[in-house]
Amino acid sequence: MKPLTTLWCGGALAGMAMLSQAAQVAIALPPETAALRPSPLPGYQVAAQKCATCHSADYINYQPPGMNQAQWTSEAAKMQHAYGAPITDQDVKVIGAYLAVAYGSAQATDADVLAAGPVVAAQGADVMALLNTHGCLACHAIDKKVVGPAYRDVAGKYAHDAEGVSKVMASIRLGGSGKWGEVPMPPFPQLSNEDVQALAAFVLRQ
Repeated sequence: MKPLTTLWCGGALAGMAMLSQAAQVAIALPPETAALRPSPLPGYQVAAQKCATCHSADYINYQPPGMNQAQWTSEAAKMQHAYGAPITDQDVKVIGAYLAVAYGSAQATDADVLAAGPVVAAQGADVMALLNTHGCLACHAIDKKVVGPAYRDVAGKYAHDAEGVSKVMASIRLGGSGKWGEVPMPPFPQLSNEDVQALAAFVLRQ
């Protein structure tokens, strides 16, 4: 029995060694390079913030070209209902309108596109770039608390404050803690006054 026991132990040790080697294998994924097509439509901001949490922008390019607004809206609704995407019914409408214009057959001036949601200021695309470049969306979301408060909650707090813009600008520029919890917000002294004002205005529009 001893040779069989020795053989079994040797096989077990060899199997454990193989598992150990397999566990050490690392897979490096290529960096994400795809980006949504910029647009002043509100659906661009929503899509950049919420859709990218689940899939690459490349997924949109895989859809049939020339889809109309109803078809793109249906796709967004499928993400909401079938896959549990964290988007509201209003988000579905504005995302559908944006995708139909940016990737489909719709025009930004179409009545159905305009009815889906108001067009944001021309600087909207620049604001989205600022949010992404400086990591703002890692700590904030438009409609829910992440690390910091939701932008919508900030807008609500300062809705009737005549100095709301200057206070939000100061928070962006100087950072700080205590207003929304103990986690500190880092300062952003490198931002220009125009960028800080654009970010503050965006937050207070939510």
